[in-house]
Amino acid sequence: MLVATAVGIAITWSGHDWRLGVRVVSGALGAAAVLRLVLPERDAGMLAVRPRLVDVFILGGVAIALFVLAMNIPDQPS
Repeated sequence: MLVATAVGIAITWSGHDWRLGVRVVSGALGAAAVLRLVLPERDAGMLAVRPRLVDVFILGGVAIALFVLAMNIPDQPS
């Protein structure tokens, strides 16, 4: 998850396609939500910060919000 997030931030920072970078970060957060949901507490590691459902809703909600925003923000004129 951390590597995918770093790649997404690097894509966004490089200026090639900020929407792609935000979608990569969104995907990493979505994958973290799924992993937090299915992994047992002892295997969740750093993902186990709060109660399971709170973590899943926060990670999933931020992932969905980032994806929707990246798709709906209009391009700005140069």
